[in-house]
Amino acid sequence: VQLVESGGGLVQPGGSLRLSCAASGFTFSIYGMKWYRQAPGKEREWVATIFSTAGNTAYADSVKGRFTISRDNAKSTVYLQMNSLKPEDTAIYYCKVTQRGLEYWGQGIQVTVSS
Repeated sequence: VQLVESGGGLVQPGGSLRLSCAASGFTFSIYGMKWYRQAPGKEREWVATIFSTAGNTAYADSVKGRFTISRDNAKSTVYLQMNSLKPEDTAIYYCKVTQRGLEYWGQGIQVTVSS
């Protein structure tokens, strides 16, 4: 299992970024995928989930209405579209998949929201 995030960077408050997580080594389409983030000095927190069936989604209250998670099963990739970014969204963002009770994480990608 391999997960590789991309698309992070520096953005001004109110701006947008789209993160990608390219997956390999497993049958991507049958697993739910999650995004997490970890800000400096804070614990890692769940951000969003997209389920394998029907593409249903769920979001943390802190990002609801601003972030959108989506997936492209043909490309084995999950995305996180982040709009109306705030300084408090600054963090390292990780994608995760859980298989048979084992958690697999990407290496993380830095997102910095600052003027």
